[in-house]
Amino acid sequence: MKKLYILALAVLASSCSKSFIDLSPKSSYSDANYYQTTQQFSAAVTAAYAPLTSVVTNDYLMSEMRSDNTIYQSLLSNRGTAYTDREALCEFMDASTDSYNATEWQYCYQVISRANIVIDRLPGAGAVPADSATHFDGQCKFLRALMYFKLVRLYGAVPLYVHEVMTPDAAFLPRSSVDSVYAQITSDANDAINELSAPVSFPQTGQATKGSATVLLADVDVYLKKYTDAVTLLNTLPGMGYALNANYGDAFTPANKNGKESLFEVQFLGGTATGATPNPLLFHFLPRSTSTALVTGTAINNTSTGGWNTPTPDLIADYESGDTRLDASIGIAEGTYNASYYFTYSALKSVVSYPGPPAGKVAVPYIKKYEHGAVAVTGSSDDFPVYRYSEALLLLAEALNEQGQSPLTPLNAVRTRAGLQPLTETDQTALRADILHERRIELAFENKRWHDLVRSGTAITVMNAFGVTIQQEFTYFPVGSYVVTPDKLLYPLPQAEVGLNTKLTQNPGY
Repeated sequence: MKKLYILALAVLASSCSKSFIDLSPKSSYSDANYYQTTQQFSAAVTAAYAPLTSVVTNDYLMSEMRSDNTIYQSLLSNRGTAYTDREALCEFMDASTDSYNATEWQYCYQVISRANIVIDRLPGAGAVPADSATHFDGQCKFLRALMYFKLVRLYGAVPLYVHEVMTPDAAFLPRSSVDSVYAQITSDANDAINELSAPVSFPQTGQATKGSATVLLADVDVYLKKYTDAVTLLNTLPGMGYALNANYGDAFTPANKNGKESLFEVQFLGGTATGATPNPLLFHFLPRSTSTALVTGTAINNTSTGGWNTPTPDLIADYESGDTRLDASIGIAEGTYNASYYFTYSALKSVVSYPGPPAGKVAVPYIKKYEHGAVAVTGSSDDFPVYRYSEALLLLAEALNEQGQSPLTPLNAVRTRAGLQPLTETDQTALRADILHERRIELAFENKRWHDLVRSGTAITVMNAFGVTIQQEFTYFPVGSYVVTPDKLLYPLPQAEVGLNTKLTQNPGY
């Protein structure tokens, strides 16, 4: 026994002398030696894009369902937090502990963190050609600006991370002022415009381009009321090759991914093969059912994922007669609900001049915009639009109108594509309302409406009035729903973040 003990000590001593605790084999990559080659940085940039798929599959809860465009379908048979947290966001009854609020924060900062790593590591990567380094930097500056633009509109002042976190102290920052966040967004977007190229051809690659950064900065400028700057930026887009498709619905089909109307879209690839990133939103936006085959062609059970982002009667009524965007965006599912609040489909109908369901059936509107066939049970290949050229035209119309110039040329380009008569209005106040209406219809279900209501100063009035109407039409909303106060124009910072980082302060009212 004594000999075995001595032998064990000898082995241990020998092991310690050979760096027993060295956990990084010399043949493997580590944090210190990975970011060196063009291929490695290309992979790192791709990783920075990856969380965008999670951002957009959560964002409708924070942006579209917060507005008068959509509501949820009740599931009173299940009161788990996976349902009640999402419902609360729609009802303006959310708290700082809401899990989907925390998800939005997490994935936005995940994009920012990965972008920061690339931006900080590039100057020390001598093996990366200068043109590639410039391209990588521009991509990540665009992503960082895009995420901070989302965060500052949702939460107001937020922690501003612009470098890779290397120490515990650097991980816990206080909130930066709204002005500071916008200054960083503007700086990053300008860098991206200077460092990225316009599309060489269409379809584009799916990566951000000079056009992507240009429309982002123009959007920011409109928010900040820097209308002259916005007009200058937006007028450069036609020269890059961007234009409207002939038909509104063409912008959303997988066959037209990254086409001439696309300024930036989040990429999805359906299927189950390695590398697939299927888009599950179709299942989220359909009524909950044990079989969605009538819509998807494949018998999908979406009872645990569906029932969200249902178009409201208020939105449907806001479409003008003859507007082709209505049929391209919204469909009607007829059927029945069982005792578990699950839907059985019996027919699909056009929403245009819909007369109402037959006796014994109910009619449920659903989003058609991203319904182009699911692949197996994983989701579709529909990309999600972040910026389209039609929005650039509407931003241009808004910026022109706010400067007292006629917005009719860009505004009517969007309207005539939709089959509507051009407007001839000249009053600035009336045109302001017309442009807001046009944005509601053109960009429905693209997560723009809530932000438009807030920045136009109409959110409290519109949403309180909408709340009265919607609670009369649907009786499952709880008492206290849709009581919109100034505090509700921002979301609470996630409680887990405030609890962990003592330098953070919570937004008023939460």
